[in-house]
Amino acid sequence: MSDSSPTPPFKPTIAAGAAKRANASIAGMLLAIFSTIAIVLTVIWLNPQQKAESYRMDIDVAGIASHAADTAGFTPLAPVLPDGWYANYARWNPAGTDGVAFWDVGYVTANNTFIALRQSVTANPTWTASQTQYAPVTGTRTVSGHDWELRDKPKEDRSLVLLDGDNTIVLTGVADFEDFDFLAKAATDSLGTGKSGTSTTTASTPKAEDSK
Repeated sequence: MSDSSPTPPFKPTIAAGAAKRANASIAGMLLAIFSTIAIVLTVIWLNPQQKAESYRMDIDVAGIASHAADTAGFTPLAPVLPDGWYANYARWNPAGTDGVAFWDVGYVTANNTFIALRQSVTANPTWTASQTQYAPVTGTRTVSGHDWELRDKPKEDRSLVLLDGDNTIVLTGVADFEDFDFLAKAATDSLGTGKSGTSTTTASTPKAEDSK
């Protein structure tokens, strides 16, 4: 039996030029990564995150209503509301295929909930139903001497509907009744027909809970 020394494992060698190029590629990749991070951090620093309040839009509802009056044929509602309430849009919508033109304002309440006010003098039952998301009539809510039709269904927006002469006013959104009452009173006051009185609810059928 002959003795033989084991064959040493083969160790590949990298040429100096290849090693230099490999190191250069790694360094370039790291430099690109650090450069990208630096650019992103610079952009974030130059554009700090805005607070929610800074996105509040200054909508001149009364001014827009005044401009829309000539087209509408009447002066659209621009209720006077207290600090904490604000409008995030106001627009006149010309008649579509349904033949109904209407004034549309979105209000954010002091409780950070939302109610849309829509007013038309050419409304019809089909339009009113669509604006209230086809919710069933669940009762009547009396606000400042005016009987508003209450429409709501569980886990959906609620609506108050008022017929006042030629005017149909629809309030729709997710808010508690206190906020709906407040806007309803402000709306009728701006019509010049507000009456003193208390707010009550008369339910003709079982309805959803007051708050959602």
